[in-house]
Amino acid sequence: MEITADPDALGFVPERLSYIPGYLKDKYIKSGKLKNFQLTIGRGDDVALFAQAGVARDDGTPIAADTLYRIASMTKPITSIAFMQLVERGLVALDDPVHRFLPEFSDVGVYKGGGGAVPFLTRAPDASMRMIDLMRHTSGLTYGFQNRSNIDLAYREQKIENWHGSHDLDSYVAALAALPLEFSPGEAWNYSVSTDVVGAVVQRVSGQKLDAYFAEHILRPLGMKDTFFTVPKKKLDRFGDCWTWNPKAPVLTDRAENSLWGKKPKLLSGGGGLVSTSADYLRFCRMLLGRGTLGDVRIVGRKTIELMTRNHLPGGGDLTKHSRALFSEAQNAGTGFGLGFAITDDVAKTMIPGSQGEYYWGGMYSTAFFVDPAEDLTMVFMSQLQPSNIYPIRRELKTLIYSALR
Repeated sequence: MEITADPDALGFVPERLSYIPGYLKDKYIKSGKLKNFQLTIGRGDDVALFAQAGVARDDGTPIAADTLYRIASMTKPITSIAFMQLVERGLVALDDPVHRFLPEFSDVGVYKGGGGAVPFLTRAPDASMRMIDLMRHTSGLTYGFQNRSNIDLAYREQKIENWHGSHDLDSYVAALAALPLEFSPGEAWNYSVSTDVVGAVVQRVSGQKLDAYFAEHILRPLGMKDTFFTVPKKKLDRFGDCWTWNPKAPVLTDRAENSLWGKKPKLLSGGGGLVSTSADYLRFCRMLLGRGTLGDVRIVGRKTIELMTRNHLPGGGDLTKHSRALFSEAQNAGTGFGLGFAITDDVAKTMIPGSQGEYYWGGMYSTAFFVDPAEDLTMVFMSQLQPSNIYPIRRELKTLIYSALR
């Protein structure tokens, strides 16, 4: 990745922009908190800053511009774009009931009691789960790692989210639908496997496997040649290790050379399964900033991007009002949720510099991105430490980047 234009000409204060890499190195690399980082800041079609530091692997292999990262939940916006392509073709609609395409959900109930050794008791939902509920995480589904209910306990016990287990997308949907919802669809916001279910809808409606659909309709057209569910053997040497936080020092928990990402998963996770590079994901962000286009390639229409990046939470509320999640990739106050992204709805309430209408998300391995149409600004941050909420690095990055604008 190369800086393509003078930061001063792009509207940055050069001294302030150049301060950011040193800050990250001193606070996170030299201290040992992170093993590596890559930061890309773009304005329009240009790259104003690209910085990196640290090691890609535990053996000391240095980070490189083309290092491959597990992007986890930064897969979600790609799956959401895939779904909206099908909406544009008239094959599905946001207000369609999910059971129209996934009949397994026809009789799903809402939790009333039980769990563990006691059979679940359920009641009929107050409203049918619609596609928009999957897209904005108001479906009533959950994640096994939430550790807050008997339902997510059942997810863990049944190993529903194991990509290399017994489930493909079809049996995965059936297993989810056999368990209760945490609440009636539309009643609350809960970070969940909803986007994985969106991936199942994309697969059934398109008639293509999810990886094949992504490749044909999004990745190849955008030139994202290093984004995939399985790292090809010829690219494994570029794949980085992954660490887990420990109070003494990060602990290596996924070694690249024998990682499961080097093997084709049985379950294609539209919610978190992709590997990518900084350069590839910047191309995706530039497409979003271009309101659905990158160069001569149109992925979705501009009005589709406008729709996706509005706050779709019921009543226009924020996550403080609606969220029931213990774990989230978003700050709550002033933050709404669109169709695949968190949305900055009230900058003052977030208490972080930004713009109304800016949208973003991140991944559990400490990756993050944002797109700010008002400032023609994009950011992609890559690292490989889980969980992502240990350090306030996303808040710090936004503060540093916005303070560098003229």
